[in-house]
Amino acid sequence: QMPHGRMPLPSFWKNVEDTLQQSGAQLRTFCQAFEMVTPSPVTQPLNPAEERKVLSLVSKHGPDKLYQVTSNIRGSKDLDLTLQRGQIVALLQSVDTKGNRSRWLVDAGGPRGFVPAGKLQPY
Repeated sequence: QMPHGRMPLPSFWKNVEDTLQQSGAQLRTFCQAFEMVTPSPVTQPLNPAEERKVLSLVSKHGPDKLYQVTSNIRGSKDLDLTLQRGQIVALLQSVDTKGNRSRWLVDAGGPRGFVPAGKLQPY
């Protein structure tokens, strides 16, 4: 009963191929548009204890070294930190001990350790 039910087989497969190509192109366009309009994480408000910690980090490291955690981080290796979204840290080194630039050494206002660089934004 469907229109393609009476199509010759080569025409049917050509139709399927064209539809899949068109859908793939639409999906790529959607993904590109989504990446462009996704808002960057919003700076989280600080509680009084966190404010005191930020002031301490600023006095030790300077304001240009402060970063905010954009999503929860669960440390899985030795020397990795576990941090909550919104926490403020100070950048100590933008590379780990093996030269990996995707893991940064930070001071979390007490503990120091490594976190994924992609989960930090300048504060």
